[in-house]
Amino acid sequence: MEKKKNEKRSKNKTIENNNSLYIVMPAYNEEETIETVIKDWYPVLELGDEKSRLVIADNKSKDNTYDILKKLQKTYPKLDIIKSEIPGHGPTVIKLYKYAIQKKADYIFQTDSDGQTNPKEFEKFWNERQEYDVVLGNRVVRGDGKSRKFVENTLCFILRMIFGVKLKDANAPFRLMNTKVVKKYIDNFDEDYNLPNVMLSTYFKYYNEKMKYEEISFKPRQGGVNSINIKKIIKIGWKALSDFKIFKKQMKKDKAANNN
Repeated sequence: MEKKKNEKRSKNKTIENNNSLYIVMPAYNEEETIETVIKDWYPVLELGDEKSRLVIADNKSKDNTYDILKKLQKTYPKLDIIKSEIPGHGPTVIKLYKYAIQKKADYIFQTDSDGQTNPKEFEKFWNERQEYDVVLGNRVVRGDGKSRKFVENTLCFILRMIFGVKLKDANAPFRLMNTKVVKKYIDNFDEDYNLPNVMLSTYFKYYNEKMKYEEISFKPRQGGVNSINIKKIIKIGWKALSDFKIFKKQMKKDKAANNN
């Protein structure tokens, strides 16, 4: 009887782990936190199959982040390190997504390397991957301050006005996505585009992809210096408005063509 139970557990585990998972993170000047973040997130790979990887893209860090990553590869064999030559979080995320697509990952999970997200909240997302192609985090309470929450609320309002989509959290760095769905839209972005996660969320909603939000916690930054300040956010915001209009024009054309 016990042997049969063990065989059943083994069979169920095989079914659960039959997808490759690429956990991707951009990194910039994260020498204070990067080792802890990798140590915390690396065990999550066990939920995926043997091809699963934790991929960190160093975005020209000026501290010892890259050197620390190279040393950590000796301890963590499923840690891949790539370099992003274009400054900024957005371009680095795009490079990570294209890397995962190139490696034929089944699922891509994006989060950041600053220690603000909780690996223990991931499994709930993973368990919903068969029912939904996209599971996005919703930061109901934000540990990074009221100003960031205000910016996110304003962004969601603008997206609703321009695209007619209602999003709970457009830019959360806690998102599990079927690679096939990401592949549909990734080539719409120039390699230096600043807000790929925002537009991907918009695309998912606009084109009625199978998407769900799950509430997540969001801690204050655990170390390092935030490269995005309010001044930069405003600058990116002004550029984003014109970009959004261009995207919307193309989306309307595509939708009309598909209807015909």
